[in-house]
Amino acid sequence: MPSSQPETRSARPGRPARPALPTLLVLEAASPGTPSPRLGRLTGRARIRTTDAAGLAAELPAADALLVWDFTSDAVRDAWPGEGPRPRWVHTASAGVDRLLCPGLVASDTVVTNARGIFEEPIAEYVAALVLAMAKDLPGTLDLQRQRRWRHREGLRVAESRAVVIGSGPIGRAVARTLRSLGATVAVTGRTARPGVYGADQLDRLLTRADWVIGAAPLTDATRGMFDARLFGLMQPSARFINVGRGQQVVEKDLAAAVSKRWIAGAALDVFEHEPLDARSPLWDVPGLIVSPHMSGDTVGWCDRLGEQFVELYGLWSAGKPLLNVVDKKRGYVPMHD
Repeated sequence: MPSSQPETRSARPGRPARPALPTLLVLEAASPGTPSPRLGRLTGRARIRTTDAAGLAAELPAADALLVWDFTSDAVRDAWPGEGPRPRWVHTASAGVDRLLCPGLVASDTVVTNARGIFEEPIAEYVAALVLAMAKDLPGTLDLQRQRRWRHREGLRVAESRAVVIGSGPIGRAVARTLRSLGATVAVTGRTARPGVYGADQLDRLLTRADWVIGAAPLTDATRGMFDARLFGLMQPSARFINVGRGQQVVEKDLAAAVSKRWIAGAALDVFEHEPLDARSPLWDVPGLIVSPHMSGDTVGWCDRLGEQFVELYGLWSAGKPLLNVVDKKRGYVPMHD
């Protein structure tokens, strides 16, 4: 939080010294297609400096706050200073924080916040779209249309089907609400059991009866590589798997084998171990696997909403008020309090 004794700037004789403005460092997005954050409302409230990944290490010690606009970068983890000056607050324009947390940052008194509240509903809509597309075989319809073939098939009902959502945070809960609105019966699993949430120890049992399995958990030591041959082997042959969590949670060769050998009926991945997915990756050619380029949470205007959220958080931080979306750095996510 800002010091109760802010720095002051030198003033002319007879005039009171003015408090120094906090230095806000912005790690800009490397992708040329990503617009810079709109921070005009911070004019006169912050000294804004920008940097790319190469210059981050040199700029960090002089920054009071850091906005990680390039949330696909590992630069913060690589450049975080050891002893000495460092930002008091780091905000990432993403839901996940796994790409910036490192031992030094976790051990420090720096507050970390994330973009909770921006992506949940869009991701839930995307999951629902995938569920409906697979239930009604829309990929098959489009493929047959391209071939000019008329072949009648029967679709599946989503209503009365069973879904298991792995991840009880805001994204998982939004997915569960949306699927329930389609008539599905939904079980949500989390790290520990609580009202409305099954514990991780119940996951195996739930998977054996699920028609839809949705990965929506943060990346932690417990979830890394969790979707492997054993878990796919527990699922019904009619089950379909969707991952909108983190790519590192899926053992991709095991998923490819499970879909190819029809252990499960199909899958959809929006996140991958390495992004962008290499054009030579065998995942592109797995029959029954839908590949999308990490776009489930991105809707028109999302960058503007991220910028607006940061400006609001900056107002709290600069006033010394409690921040929203504070990450438990040891757990690697924002804890739920209800």
